[in-house]
Amino acid sequence: MTNPMLRLLIADGNDRAGRARRAEAVGQTTSQAFAAVVADLVPETACTLVNPADAESISGADLDGFDGMVLTGSTLRVAEDGPAVRRQLDLMRAALEAGLSVFGSCWGMQVAAAVAGGDVGVNPRGPEYGFARRIAPSGEGAAHPLLAGRGLAWDAPAIHLDAVLGPPPGATVLAANAVLDVQAMEIRYGRGLFWGTQYHPETDLDELAALLRLTADDVVSAGFAEDRAAVEAYSSAVADLADDDGPARRRRAWCLGVGTDVLESGQRRREIGNFLRALSTARGLEWPERDRVAR
Repeated sequence: MTNPMLRLLIADGNDRAGRARRAEAVGQTTSQAFAAVVADLVPETACTLVNPADAESISGADLDGFDGMVLTGSTLRVAEDGPAVRRQLDLMRAALEAGLSVFGSCWGMQVAAAVAGGDVGVNPRGPEYGFARRIAPSGEGAAHPLLAGRGLAWDAPAIHLDAVLGPPPGATVLAANAVLDVQAMEIRYGRGLFWGTQYHPETDLDELAALLRLTADDVVSAGFAEDRAAVEAYSSAVADLADDDGPARRRRAWCLGVGTDVLESGQRRREIGNFLRALSTARGLEWPERDRVAR
């Protein structure tokens, strides 16, 4: 592409301790991992990484230089209401009031919902660890550009305890499953537009395996596994899915009950690609033909 690059602000949802734990487990922070996915989808994008949970403030004037923003997942919880949380609420509010297009997964969607007046808390139907299963679009979601290229139902990487329990006034719920009524959502706030998912379209399978190991005690406490050894066995099976295609990978996929929506990176990252496509279109940039989606 010869057109000017997109300028994207990627805000890491974790505080300093959370970033350190994740980097040790996975080899990179959440924002670094997200930036790598963006670079793979649209190499011409210029990504600026920030850590708003720290005292690293970002003013409204600083946001003027960006076409869009991403807020990643986090181990923080909106109900904690400490400085690390409030700084991210302030950033989301500033970004949307400034008219930015924002994407958020998991924590990112919870923060956007809280800013716009939604209800965020522990999901009474329980957490999701590993994969969110049988996600289906709502009537509005079936035709929404965020979900372009998705089918009638899909699975996606997911690790969460909290969720959006009640959407903000005027928000559009785009997808749900049996565990959670808000798996994807659009929010219009101020002059800005937010698209987000509770699941993690940015998370690669080897990364998901490492995060499951990191949260093994929570997985056991939730009753999904008998002990840490069982979590390790499941995580190893997920990690095997990241290997090149072959008989072993197909057998693992069959045992775990996952298909191309999880196995193929382009399909797994569908919502991120759609968000970047929308930003490109808004700037009059040509989206690469190989990434166009036919509905």
